[in-house]
Amino acid sequence: MQTDLEIAFHGLDPSPAIEARVRERLARLEKHFGRLTSFRAVIDAPHQHHRKGKHYAVRLEARAPATVFAIDREPGDVNAHEDVYVAIRDAFDAMERRIKAWQETHTGRPVTHAAPLQGRIAELHSGRDFGQIALTDGRLVYFHRNAVVNGGFDDLAEGDPVELALDQGDSEKGPHASTVRRIGAQRFVDEPR
Repeated sequence: MQTDLEIAFHGLDPSPAIEARVRERLARLEKHFGRLTSFRAVIDAPHQHHRKGKHYAVRLEARAPATVFAIDREPGDVNAHEDVYVAIRDAFDAMERRIKAWQETHTGRPVTHAAPLQGRIAELHSGRDFGQIALTDGRLVYFHRNAVVNGGFDDLAEGDPVELALDQGDSEKGPHASTVRRIGAQRFVDEPR
């Protein structure tokens, strides 16, 4: 656990078992969101009724470089919060949901939808199940029989126009196509007019 942790108890004595549960849940939270800089948990037993017992409240505050997440789980009418471990579970579950929702809108790379590349079959080695595609920018791209959609490798001929998607993995032999699809009877023009 890399996050600075502070645990406070109000209305009850500090408990190593409760601290262990908070540390366990914080470690789980760090797996989802490892950039937390500090974390504060307040375990509170504010209500003491003669018939109903204690209802625990758990407040959590997680700090990250760009934001602060706060959860305040008051017991309300939930009798399950008579158990401090249930109150801790509910508060951490709410914190996980809040962080995941934040991550969906604030992190990651923007989704880009690149247009498929186009080219023509420059070489075709039917006996060895591969070929080369000449792209419109002059590059040659390797493709294998398995990359051709609908098993259409045997229907291809040199000069056929195709649409392709490049495999994102690096290859020592250069770029290779993950998907190749023949694009019909269009005329492929190497140079603009």
